[in-house]
Amino acid sequence: MKYTGQVYRPPYEGNTLLLEVTVGCAHNECTFCTMYRETKFSISKMEQIEADLQEAQTLYPDVKRIFLVNGDAFVLSAKRLKAIADMIHHYLPKVEIITMYASINNIMHKSDEDLAELAKLGIGDLWIGVETGLSDALDYLNKGATLKDTEEQLERLNKVGMTFFYGFMFGAAGSERGIENAEANARLINKVKPLGIVPTTLNANKGTILENDVAKGTFNISTEREVLEEQIMTIELVDVPTYYMGIHGINSVSFDAQLPRDRDAIVEKLNEVILQTDDALLDSVPMRRAI
Repeated sequence: MKYTGQVYRPPYEGNTLLLEVTVGCAHNECTFCTMYRETKFSISKMEQIEADLQEAQTLYPDVKRIFLVNGDAFVLSAKRLKAIADMIHHYLPKVEIITMYASINNIMHKSDEDLAELAKLGIGDLWIGVETGLSDALDYLNKGATLKDTEEQLERLNKVGMTFFYGFMFGAAGSERGIENAEANARLINKVKPLGIVPTTLNANKGTILENDVAKGTFNISTEREVLEEQIMTIELVDVPTYYMGIHGINSVSFDAQLPRDRDAIVEKLNEVILQTDDALLDSVPMRRAI
């Protein structure tokens, strides 16, 4: 199997077969992200993809789930994704789900007919980094799409039956705006009804625009207390049935849950963490892993 440069996948895809169809990230301009800064975007040749699938057929003939790497593999045209899906099903006929990272922009450039055909081919469970439901915060993070775009495109996925996970960041709006960010994310989540919600936590990673803005004092990172309070508020406000998928290593308190079923138990857990944590730590901005 051929992999180029740094390869990322969600923690939940740890046991999923990875198939390289792109290298790097087609956007690669988010204010906070360093994941693919040193990797030039390119598209894998179909010959290489087929060779990898032939190898996978020998090594993993019973695989049922496959993750297409890298940063936003859904950027590929519908025509190319259909060809890749057909090839996957030819060599690995037991595959049920073909998943990958996707951006809102990726969805915008595909017709309803394209999305419906891709869904029928087993493409789904898209991992979409929405990051925030606040319009101005989303603009600052430079995701390449507006809040209006985000709502419209996620609703289009629902229309064609393509499942997706809603990725977002605690602290995405900065200090003193955590509750506002929680309310905005919950409002959008309740509207678009994702299969799961996947939180991480904003960090001023080295070499980013965000790090520079923090140094200049034009953006203030949320304290640990603010992050935990935002986390609690988000959980309290999400009313649609969805999986809370919070085990990312950048989160201070990580756990999985089912909402709204487990709401009371996890809110109690988070409140207990606040009570048992030293105020000096709660009111500081801890160092977090880079993403």
